[in-house]
Order: sequence, then structure tokens, then C-alpha cells
Amino acid sequence: MIYPRIIAHRCGGALTPENTLAGLRLAKRLGCRGVEFDAMLAADGVPVLIHDETLQRTTSGQGRVADMSSAQLGGLDAGGRHHPAFAVEPLPTLDEALRLCAELGLWANVEIKPSAGQEAETGRVVARHAAAAKGKLLLSSFSASALRAAADEAVRLPRAILVEAIPADWRERISAAEAFAVHCSARALAAEALAAVSDAGLPLACYTVNRREDAERLFAMGVSAIFTDRPDLWSAKEM
Repeated sequence: MIYPRIIAHRCGGALTPENTLAGLRLAKRLGCRGVEFDAMLAADGVPVLIHDETLQRTTSGQGRVADMSSAQLGGLDAGGRHHPAFAVEPLPTLDEALRLCAELGLWANVEIKPSAGQEAETGRVVARHAAAAKGKLLLSSFSASALRAAADEAVRLPRAILVEAIPADWRERISAAEAFAVHCSARALAAEALAAVSDAGLPLACYTVNRREDAERLFAMGVSAIFTDRPDLWSAKEM
């Protein structure tokens, strides 16, 4: 799979409420070819787009995502905390986001974001929904058990291991997840580790890069793609 160079972090980056359909639409208008977002299970087992295990940072709700049904979550305002102009923006399901990505022609990185104790179940369910979707996408996660469960559920879906710094055992982690790529923090990237991953013929993408000069330095080092909160810093032709 060929990565888009510039990937909008959490749908639209800092320009829209994170993990919302509004973010996907803005990413498309800016010329983005790729987006990233987080998928977590609601109480009824439906995957929804949200980063935190609790609701209060990004929505009008309170409490744990895992304690509310997808219908309850869908009735929350997921935009007003970002800006009043987005006050009617709902919290979407993964299926809604994947359908919109397919309609807009957006490549999607679905990060499996399990609540505590739901790693394997979240990996299985997210992979099942992703496998039924149209369009180009891949799965990633910090959770090894979530990625392993995703591989068991939908082996044909490409996967990437997600880490802070590239660990000494990255080859073993890649093998265990049957993954094909590495995603790591730009701040923790060491040139030696990047060279080893590149020599193995694997793509490496870095998060979260919000300055052009940092992105250009990473591309010059051999990084395949960057995740950014500021997709507006690049033209459509550069993405």
C-alpha cells in the first residue's frame, strides 16, 4: 500500500472537531488524500469515533464511552467544545466515517483504540466493520492484542504497529501482528531505527508533525508519511 504523504490527524486536525464527519469533509476540501481517526466500542459493541475513554474533553457528555450505547453517543454534541460553529456535530459511528471516506475518495488509517480490558474484542469488531467497507484503509494500534485479533478477523486488511519510539523488538512485533508498517512519534524517531525499518522494506509514518520544516526534514530522512493537525500548511498537489 502506498501512503499519502500528508495525513490529517483525527479526521481534520486542529481545524475541526476531532474524529467527526466535519473533519473528513474539510480534509477533502483542503486536498487531503488520507485521514486518520480513532475507533472505540460503545456499550452495545458498535465502534464509534473517539479518542478518549471518557467523554468530557471532546463532547457534551460525561462518563465512559464503554458505558453508553451507540444511540446515546450519537445524540451528543461532539463539536461545540471545539467551536460554537460546530455545536450540532454528532459523534459518528465507524461505519458512517468509512462510508463518507469511500464517497470522498479518502484513504483511511483506522486506529483501534480499545477501552481498558477490551483490547481483543475491539480489534475483532473494528476489523470486521473495516473489512466490510469500501475504499482503501489500514488498521493500526498501540495494543498488540488488538492488532492480533484484527489479523485473525480480517487477515487481508493491512496493519501497522503503533509505538512511541521504535523498540528493539520491532521485528517481532511486526511479525506477531502480521503488519507491514511502523507508525511512531516524530519526536522519538532515531535515525538508526529508521534506517533499519527502511532497510527491511517497510513504510514508516510519523505523528504528530505540525510544522512544514519538521515534515521536510523527516521526508529527507526517508519517512514515508506524516500525521498532522495542520493539513492546511500544504497544497493539494503536495499531499
